[in-house]
Amino acid sequence: MNTADQYLKAIYLAQRIEDGPASTGTLADLLEVSPASVNEMIGKLEDRGLVDHEKYKGASLTDEGLGRAHDALQTYCIIERFLANVLEVEEYQDEARALESVIDDTVAERLDTIIDRPGECPDCFDAERDACERLEVGDGCAD
Repeated sequence: MNTADQYLKAIYLAQRIEDGPASTGTLADLLEVSPASVNEMIGKLEDRGLVDHEKYKGASLTDEGLGRAHDALQTYCIIERFLANVLEVEEYQDEARALESVIDDTVAERLDTIIDRPGECPDCFDAERDACERLEVGDGCAD
């Protein structure tokens, strides 16, 4: 997962938090970066057609951006489950955040094949749906 995917994931979560477009301040807080960095990346994501941005209102994911955010969140959840359930890492969330930028989809898929999925995920993964419960999977099963 690259930096752009981390931003898309954060925009998705911020949109859920704010029930609308993601504000620069919320994104800066979620990503632990400066608002200037957020503005710069939002511009790049908008140029790629992944985000719509309206000044003073915030950023919203396009359909393509939503798909990429979905994949990024699922990869993150796989990493979390692997760390918590297989390696039994106590600080699995911190480690997952550190690893998500360096683990690509292929590695995440391979990790996913060796994880014995329990009935509950360490954070947000719903094993029955095989997706993070915060995601809109298919027709939108999220809360």
